[in-house]
Amino acid sequence: MIKFINPSKEKPYTQFQSLYNEALANNQRGIEAISVSSYNQEMSEVEARYVNLKYIADNEWIFFSNYNSPKAQQFNTHNQVSVLIFWSSINTQIRMKALISKTSIEFSDDHFKGRSKEKNALAISSNQSKIIDSFDEVKRNFNQALNAITPNTVRPDYWGGFSFIPYYFEFWKGHENRLNKRYVYEQQDSKWEERLLQP
Repeated sequence: MIKFINPSKEKPYTQFQSLYNEALANNQRGIEAISVSSYNQEMSEVEARYVNLKYIADNEWIFFSNYNSPKAQQFNTHNQVSVLIFWSSINTQIRMKALISKTSIEFSDDHFKGRSKEKNALAISSNQSKIIDSFDEVKRNFNQALNAITPNTVRPDYWGGFSFIPYYFEFWKGHENRLNKRYVYEQQDSKWEERLLQP
């Protein structure tokens, strides 16, 4: 599930929320899963991975991660990302281009406080994407962190939120015989330009 906080009333946002509600009504699994692609400047490669979108607050789309992870380093050196969502239950794909940055410390702290002990133990114990000798090491570190957590445990500074603000949306709706509808919204001088694309 995605939590909406005072979502923008601009057209691409209202269209997204309408499609989200339709997919939710059709029991879409993993509705919060989004693919985020970033640029690895060191390797001159584009990389993609799925993350869980937690909030849409006004025009900001927010997920959480380890700030020492490869994707976080890529966001720091190249702040433009591409985002992709596919909801099979309504045969809809949503593409976005966006600029990404860290959320405020306060927002990350508030989210951390509302999570389960288990999720926070993993956030604390995982040195995300680093090579390990065995999965036993992951379990051992997780259990140590879980046993050490108290109600006063604070968010580690190496874990927190990322917020991206789209400047481009494409809504693709699949139909029979590949007569697919594609609507584009692109921000130009603070206004959304609307276009219809060929299938």
